[in-house]
Amino acid sequence: MTTIHPLTDTGVLTGRSLRHVLRSPDTILTTAVTPIALLLLFVYVLGGAIDVGSGVAYVDYLLPGILLITIASGVAYTAYRLFLDLQGGLFDRFRSMPIAGSSVLWAHVLTSLVANLVSVAIVVGVGFAMGFRTGASVWAWLAIVGVLVLFTLALTWLAVIAGLSAKSVDGASGFSYPLIFLPFISSAFVPTDSMPTPVAWFAEHQPVTAIVDSMRALFAGEPVGADIWVALAWLVGILAVASAVAALLLRRRMR
Repeated sequence: MTTIHPLTDTGVLTGRSLRHVLRSPDTILTTAVTPIALLLLFVYVLGGAIDVGSGVAYVDYLLPGILLITIASGVAYTAYRLFLDLQGGLFDRFRSMPIAGSSVLWAHVLTSLVANLVSVAIVVGVGFAMGFRTGASVWAWLAIVGVLVLFTLALTWLAVIAGLSAKSVDGASGFSYPLIFLPFISSAFVPTDSMPTPVAWFAEHQPVTAIVDSMRALFAGEPVGADIWVALAWLVGILAVASAVAALLLRRRMR
């Protein structure tokens, strides 16, 4: 009887996916281009007309939301690559081999995590070049990275669902557009109290605002308060539900 080793299978398949990314590094650069353009536009063109409070540099206020947009842009490639694997018959070949089905999905998820963290690092570097400054301690930085990792994993599993269920390439990658748009209706660009009441209510109760406010406080070296728990609850909830739905879709595909 052939033994299946999920961890080994995941490692091998992740290496395969990462090699594909390394052969086309323009994927990572393309992911970073739009967030960098937004950062330049809002800081140097629109930022002077936006009041975020005295003593707060707009680039410091803006960067957490831009990092979330970077990740939301990057996960679209996961859905795209997964859809191509399905259409190319790769899953059919794996089904005839002693490979854990979950390893195929985890390989795409881990590849997305690595690629998106590289893109985030590029955007943070540009932010520093534009004057971003932080009073975050080492522990605060670790907390920020942890939040970004959770955010990436949650959105990537949503991308896996899109890749498994899409009927076309456009459908696989197009799911990310609402995710990219969501930070615009949050505290990422302007304080929510400057919005009309119905919009402000939505902005204050959607997950991006809690995540952005938590990261902003961590970058500033200030107390985070309850926002971090709200953010973690959203992220863990989305991650748990999305991964379960993706596993169900995979089982249907592998039958």
